[in-house]
Amino acid sequence: MFVVVVRNNFKPEAMDASFVLASYLASQGIASSFIDSSDLFASEVELPLLPAADEMTLAVVLGGDGTILRTARLIGDRAIPILGINFGNLGFLANKGENGVVDLVSRALIGELVRDERANLEVSVVCEGDVDDDLDGCMSRRLFALNEAAITRGSLGRTISYSLDVSGVSMAEVSGDGVIVATSTGSTAYSLAAGGPIVHPGYRGMIIQPLAPHTLTARAILTDANDVACIDLGSNREGRAATLFLDGDAIAFDAALQRVYVRRGTCPTVLLYAEKDHFYRYAASTFFGAEADRSRYL
Repeated sequence: MFVVVVRNNFKPEAMDASFVLASYLASQGIASSFIDSSDLFASEVELPLLPAADEMTLAVVLGGDGTILRTARLIGDRAIPILGINFGNLGFLANKGENGVVDLVSRALIGELVRDERANLEVSVVCEGDVDDDLDGCMSRRLFALNEAAITRGSLGRTISYSLDVSGVSMAEVSGDGVIVATSTGSTAYSLAAGGPIVHPGYRGMIIQPLAPHTLTARAILTDANDVACIDLGSNREGRAATLFLDGDAIAFDAALQRVYVRRGTCPTVLLYAEKDHFYRYAASTFFGAEADRSRYL
């Protein structure tokens, strides 16, 4: 049994909780390692920060949604359950920690918490000069996102042009600020701010949301779980560089983006919760201004 703890080292309360948790895990004879969230700000993190997948039991995140997203990227397709305990601001992906971190972690270790499998994204990037014979054989970087991949206008602030293809079908030629391809988890993040729908986490498809398109015909698309979205920037004019953001972090490349392929990841991200209706409770309080009244449905 091995527990990895990622703590938001900018939050004194999270640091204090990590010391309490370290003492508890040691008292139970459970091996553990602690990672500061500041170590995860790089666009890519070296995997040796984590032990082998078969050695890990649990990843505990002491922080907010941003720390959870970066932990999910670090874990990738390892299928290690993530227990988020909110020490951030919104904390939509995390549990409340009013009963203390030991209570939640001990319940997670004995299997008392609810497993919530979330679809994530596999993002394949083809840059200028790369070979792109097909999606599986192209010379590209394969990247991970739990919330969304966003292709947006670059530092000069000029609009970009792109074509959108879904599973081989040409859907649109668009000029605007860019496009977001989000999971259901990401529906309550950037996609929502851009006018997209709130989608239950059980949905396995993608949400394709154009950003400020210069047309009245571009609309959000909800895809099938097995679809592949392709954003082709071949028509983008010189000097109008596009930037790729994964879960809010800018990803640097040595050459200009040409195509970005996005599809559902093969292994879901597992989040642990103390309540079965975590999503609806948080959606009610966060986006509709009140706690959900469950008594009306009993």
